[in-house]
Amino acid sequence: MMYYVKTLTIAGSDSGGGAGIQADIKTMSALGCYASSVVTAVTAQNTMGVYCVQHIEAKTVEAQLRAVLADLRPHAIKTGMLGSAGNMERIAKTLSEVKDIPLIVDPVMVSTSGHKLMDDDAIRTFDEYLLPLATLLTPNIPEAEVLAGMRISSVADMDEAAKMILGRGCKALLIKGGHIEGKMKSDRLYFADGRKPMVFGAETIVSRNTHGTGCTLSSAVCAFMARGFHLEEAVAKAKTYVADAIRLGADVEIGSGHGAVNHFYNPEKLIKQ
Repeated sequence: MMYYVKTLTIAGSDSGGGAGIQADIKTMSALGCYASSVVTAVTAQNTMGVYCVQHIEAKTVEAQLRAVLADLRPHAIKTGMLGSAGNMERIAKTLSEVKDIPLIVDPVMVSTSGHKLMDDDAIRTFDEYLLPLATLLTPNIPEAEVLAGMRISSVADMDEAAKMILGRGCKALLIKGGHIEGKMKSDRLYFADGRKPMVFGAETIVSRNTHGTGCTLSSAVCAFMARGFHLEEAVAKAKTYVADAIRLGADVEIGSGHGAVNHFYNPEKLIKQ
């Protein structure tokens, strides 16, 4: 009997299709995985902005998650926007019962524009319950600043923040350095076991179609880990995939604002094991 490589995304819906659970499913599908989903919030948004956010009731979120885990056991799981503290606590409790499945956690607590997407109670719940379960945590600079409780304006600051965050239980940490001032930007992959950080150069690609790149990156890591790649290789391959998706979608007009990347520039067929 053959089986598809399966992934699960736990995140909010983006009606515009560029980010959130829609971007996750597109990414995982493009990389050959069968994607299941748990919807934590419904948003009204397009390429111009976000107009409404409605969190799903915590018991409904938990019911979705338990239904998927009971029948469609994924090879890797990714979380994105989880919304309320109640959602996070129930999700973390349920995931703590699952063993030996990689968990990629995209904090989604501060938007690219700097807008705070979690209240203080939700941040505390995230820090206490979900962060320690993460195989990989993928914050951008503003999110890493919130988690570490410090300002990050240099690579040395990134290193210091990484020590603080890793000390709270996650196994690895990818800090995305795109928000640091200056020409040289890089993403840095840190390990809780003390290994030397891996540095990934952040290629600058001129495009206004960059909505959902963070969701796409974490979903790509999830897909590659589901396919059996080790964490370091999964991150490297995900970085390449996202860069190509941005580059090959740069000349396409999607709406009047910041459009999505080209998730399907080179789609793979569903992979069987």
